[in-house]
Amino acid sequence: MSEEAQPGPGETAGAANFGVQQYGGHSSVANQAVGPHARAVAGHIALHAPGEDQRAQVERLIGLVERLLEEHRTELPDQEAPRVELRRLREELEEGEPEPGVVRRALNRLAAFAEPAAPVAAAVAELTRAIGAF
Repeated sequence: MSEEAQPGPGETAGAANFGVQQYGGHSSVANQAVGPHARAVAGHIALHAPGEDQRAQVERLIGLVERLLEEHRTELPDQEAPRVELRRLREELEEGEPEPGVVRRALNRLAAFAEPAAPVAAAVAELTRAIGAF
């Protein structure tokens, strides 16, 4: 067999490998489902409201994203959708127990909308990291 055709570690020629493999490094893994029709069910996952310092940082970053959306509006194909997602994110974060799925979807959509404008995308990434620290 040529080098390209040889199976990698843990693989067999012609067979699907549905396992999880890691070579070096550190891994934190939650519930997993592997293989055809597999399902992983988790218990209740809660995203807690931020403390005062975190809230202030998130508010500052949301303000920065708003300002950058305005400054770079000509670079964005859709000017209104990112603002809607930012508003949705802000409202969800103001809840006593924000829904992680709503927060995650709003951040993912916001990141996709911001991608054409590098400064906006960088601010959204920083906002995502700050929210991820909750």
